[in-house]
Amino acid sequence: MNKPIEAKRAPEVKPWVRRVVEAAGVVLPANAEGERRLGWWGVEMARFLKFCKSLPEGTELRPAMEGYGRYLKSIVPPPQDWQLEQVREALRCFQKGTENWHIGAPDADGRVEVGFRVRTRGTEEEERGRQGDGEPIRPGEREKRRLEEKVVSADAWLEKSSRAMKVRRLALRTVETYLGWQKRFLTWAAEKGVAPASKAAVEGFMTWLAVERKVSAGTQNQAFSAVLFLTSEVMKQPVEGVDGVRAKRSRFLPVVLGREEVRRLLAMTEGTTGLILKLLYGTGLRQMECLRLRVKDVDLDRKVLMVREGKGGKDRQVMLPKALHAEITEHVGRLRALCQADREAGLPGVWLPEALAVKYPNAGKELGWQWFFPSKQIGADPVTGIERRHHLHENALTSALKVARERAGITKKAGCHTLRHSFATHLLEDGTDIRTVQDLLGHKSVETTQIYTHVMEGGGTGTRSPLDGL
Repeated sequence: MNKPIEAKRAPEVKPWVRRVVEAAGVVLPANAEGERRLGWWGVEMARFLKFCKSLPEGTELRPAMEGYGRYLKSIVPPPQDWQLEQVREALRCFQKGTENWHIGAPDADGRVEVGFRVRTRGTEEEERGRQGDGEPIRPGEREKRRLEEKVVSADAWLEKSSRAMKVRRLALRTVETYLGWQKRFLTWAAEKGVAPASKAAVEGFMTWLAVERKVSAGTQNQAFSAVLFLTSEVMKQPVEGVDGVRAKRSRFLPVVLGREEVRRLLAMTEGTTGLILKLLYGTGLRQMECLRLRVKDVDLDRKVLMVREGKGGKDRQVMLPKALHAEITEHVGRLRALCQADREAGLPGVWLPEALAVKYPNAGKELGWQWFFPSKQIGADPVTGIERRHHLHENALTSALKVARERAGITKKAGCHTLRHSFATHLLEDGTDIRTVQDLLGHKSVETTQIYTHVMEGGGTGTRSPLDGL
């Protein structure tokens, strides 16, 4: 039996990193998430200092940071946007929390000393009138420091925004996505020196996304919604007259696999990921709806699946394919053994929604509440930090589908959601009523379901091409 791979832990927080962040005036949440962010900031600061040892003697801090930014963007493959944002946050704290920066000359062994001192925060009057080295503040320096303070205060706005979204019961993925856009917006506004809750800031940020970043219409509208939530619901300063920057979305038809292509694709799958992919096509579930299934949601006797808290917070019931009955029965037996092994190992129960863990303390250890597709690894809960078993990560499913698609010789750009599109299209081609398909997919409006009538065989009309009559 293979030993489970340990989940990647957050780096240990070095004492000097904590002092630098405190000297910068940044207040992080006093929880596991705050410690995790502090640990990764320390990693980024250490990488920056290592890079600086290759710079010429006497290089100032600002040019060193700019050079490090160019170096990161030259890496193949380049870091993702969230990684670059993490570097910016770390170096912004480093710049504000240190002084007496210097890069020395190489010694006899070629070693280079990169030195700095953690800044000592003086009284408010001293901070207003003096720099860290005791010299009077130069013209323009006061405005620069005021701008830096706005950047630091962004953490407080993000914390308030997170709480506001959770109170409104927004989905966890929505909260994470909105916070990402709000963080980018606040950073952009601070760098441009404009007030976040202003028409100029909102329109300027949207223009930057569309012109400089060349994002899609859907991405632009997503960012716009996140920014409006921040300014209206969190800052309580609604920005008027900015509806014109909402992008007009193009209409794209979904990619659909033919029945033979689905047959070839599923034939190349195996194990747990193979069972999940068969369920995605056989039930039309969304990827995360399937991964978040609990054992109690699968009713083998009635041959139905219960989707709890789907998109929009709605429950629905879908059919359970008879072709998977034997495979699912065998899978439940393995889950029963895994649940017993976790109990004997003293692991805490699985995560429970809302306050069920308080109301039913032992429910997380019961078989019915176990994830139907559990991860092989034991990982830390992102909120509480408790080590427990979570459900299978979506990346594992995406990788399995990519391998199966290549083996099946399918050239279409097919993902997990493509199986849901294929499910709906094939049902409509078989004569299933569109309102029934709407209920199975969990669509709020039948207009959303009608998109599949445009990708049916013959365009949904059954019209014969004149070429076929020649």
